[in-house]
Formats: sequence, C-alpha cells, structure tokens
Amino acid sequence: MKFISTRGEAPALSFEGALLAALAPDGGLFMPEAWPRFAPDEIAALAGLDYADAADRIMRPFLAGDACQDDLGAVLSDAYDGFHHPAVAPLRQLGPNSFVLELFHGPTLAFKDIAMQVVSRFMDRALRRRGGHATVVGATSGDTGAAAIEAFRGLDAIDVFILHPKGRISDVQRRQMTTAREANVHNIAVEGTFDDCQAMVKALFGDPVLSGRLGLTGINSINFARILAQIAYYFTSAVSLGAPHRPVAFTVPTGNFGDIFAGYAARAMGLPVRRLVIATNLNDQF
Repeated sequence: MKFISTRGEAPALSFEGALLAALAPDGGLFMPEAWPRFAPDEIAALAGLDYADAADRIMRPFLAGDACQDDLGAVLSDAYDGFHHPAVAPLRQLGPNSFVLELFHGPTLAFKDIAMQVVSRFMDRALRRRGGHATVVGATSGDTGAAAIEAFRGLDAIDVFILHPKGRISDVQRRQMTTAREANVHNIAVEGTFDDCQAMVKALFGDPVLSGRLGLTGINSINFARILAQIAYYFTSAVSLGAPHRPVAFTVPTGNFGDIFAGYAARAMGLPVRRLVIATNLNDQF
C-alpha cells in the first residue's frame, strides 16, 4: 500500500516512509491511497482475540509489502505487554446500551499510550534497520508529550523534543515529562498556548532543508501511524458489543480530532458505525 499527501504535491511513500516523514513535504498529511475493506465475517472473527492479535489483523493490510510488516506482531506484543489491564482497552457498562471504553490503562494513564507505544517501536526498528537517526518533535497540552516521552525515552536512534505551553498543563503531566532523565529526552516550555507550540512544530516541518538535516519526524496526529494504531480499539469495542451484526455509535471527547478520525477510518473499512459524535469544549486558552 502507498500513502499519498492530502495536498497531492508530494511523492507517494510506503508505510515506513510515511511513518518516518510524518508530515508530507507539501504540508499535507499522508493518508492511505485506499481504505482496506473488512467483510462482515472478518469483523466477526475478531471476537475473542487478544487485543494485540486483533490489532494485528486490523493494521496488517496497511503494511502490505512494507518492511514494517515483519515487525508488526512483535511490536504489538511488546507495546501492550506493560498495560495495566489484560484487555488493554476494556469496556465498562454504564447503563442499557451505554458503555465507556477505558483507554487509560497504559503507562502514563492517557489514551495516547495505545498508539505511542506502537509508533515508538516501529520507528526504532525502522531506523535501526536503516542505520539512521531521527529527531522527534511534538507539541503537547500534556497527554501527548507525557506519552511520547515514556514511549521514546532511552532509544539510541531517536532524540525527542516536546514543546508545551508553560504553566498551562497539569502538574502530573508536567512531572511525567520533566522528570525523565534519559539523555535523548528534551522538554521545552513555551511562553504561549498549545497552538503556539503546534505552529512551531509545523514551521519546522515546513523547512525542507532543516527537516532533512535533522531527520525530523512527528508524533502528533499528523503522523498516520498514530491514527492506524487507534483504529484497532474501534473495531475491538464494536465487536464486543455485537458488530458486525449490530451497529454501534461512538461519542468521542476530542481536541485535534485525530481520535475521532480513527473512528471515521474504521467506518470506511467496513465497521458498522451508525454515528460519530464529536464532543469538545470551548477553552479560554488565553
């Protein structure tokens, strides 16, 4: 499978290429050239599988013909071995036909762990295979940065720089980020908002010479590998609730919309999602 830029002005890349590039050089996002479709019986066959095994089946079509394909099983097994719940993403019932999908059982208690633990391992293996080095740059309002630092800390082939708005993240997440002692972890407190941090990251990627010299890659939702790892829990939760024989609806608290986009992708892949509800709040970030 090839990945193409949403702006259509960048060369198509393999999964590994899109993983390491993150943002396309034309400023677009790398997306799969087509969504693989799962037949109803393939969706039903996910029932009863361990989370890592189910995620393997869901993610594998995107890695067809790619060097990362051989890494997938080991990456997923290792990524989810340290989660605090054997189901990784269990459901808890609130009432009739109402469930909460618990995505906080990773090492930093943020849903970002589910994808970040996978992305870091894919990147590390890809870089070691190439004999290369990458500089991960990310912006955070707290949870992305903590999850990224936990996932990438101590990796020899990767330096990670995380920008956060000074004084505007929770104390717990500030400590999760700033107490990492590994030499490859770098925290940057920015006088401003999260949007200021994100603008700096996008500006860095917008300089092709600098990006190439530093081997820049990103771990915000601009990286499709993040989205891909998140698609899995839409499938596993829906199957637990009766899919494909029963349609489901998801309400997603979201900020930059990467999480709910994974739900959109799952629906495009054949999951019977009746409705996707975006729940957000109006923040006074200034």
